[in-house]
Amino acid sequence: MRAELWPEADPDELRAEALAWDATAGVALLAFDGAGPPVGMAEATLRHDYVNGTESSPVGFLEAWYVDAACRGRGIGRALIAAVEAWTQEQGCTELASDALIDNAASHAAHAACGFEETERVVYFRKPLQA
Repeated sequence: MRAELWPEADPDELRAEALAWDATAGVALLAFDGAGPPVGMAEATLRHDYVNGTESSPVGFLEAWYVDAACRGRGIGRALIAAVEAWTQEQGCTELASDALIDNAASHAAHAACGFEETERVVYFRKPLQA
């Protein structure tokens, strides 16, 4: 599912990241629809650095959220967010934050449907420097 969420990423790197997941630093959740394979996933961490649009620290941060296309619209994503919210509150946080690519309207709509509010839009820049 991580490869579906981030199709431009190297699958070996995504696998290595998943295998290196530190359960003390966050939570990784899977959603199932019956006895078959997982149909959704969410990963969240605590961020202690500044998170755009938040007012507290630490905050829970939704690092990854994916539901198989064939299973969308059935409340699976909402259930994953509810579980992440519960975990975030258990950690003593009062805010849950997330991000999405600026042109990912479907993600924006899914976040809004789960009660997230947009706080700002940012475009990042980089300039390589000569050694």
